[in-house]
Amino acid sequence: MKVKIVNRSPHALPDYSTVKSAGMDLRAFLKDPVILKPLGRTLIPTGLYIELPDGYEAQIRPRSGMALKKGVSILNTPGTIDADYRGEIGIIVINLSDKEVIIEDGERICQMIINKYEKADWIQVEELDKTERGAGGFGHTGQK
Repeated sequence: MKVKIVNRSPHALPDYSTVKSAGMDLRAFLKDPVILKPLGRTLIPTGLYIELPDGYEAQIRPRSGMALKKGVSILNTPGTIDADYRGEIGIIVINLSDKEVIIEDGERICQMIINKYEKADWIQVEELDKTERGAGGFGHTGQK
């Protein structure tokens, strides 16, 4: 799939780290490092703007390395970038650790995954078909 991208940062375009990677790493585009206090959150710019084809979205997800090594995650995850959005991709990061964290220019801060989606047409009914599970949820199937 071909996706148009504008890169206003000096960093390389997002790419897949391995042949079978689902996500592409996005990098911070910062004039100065950002210091995040414990439980602090901020919007990190990427310098990237994309034009997705109709029927596709981009999801923004945390990087496991950032979570494990620094205690940093992404809020509003997965974040959705719609096909008609043309603004800069910004990443809402949060420091869930008990120490200050520094985010540097060019640092890989999240993953972006592009997915195809379908639109739903609602059919309003009075009752749904019965299933074995029924309305059971939130641990209803027990622990294994």
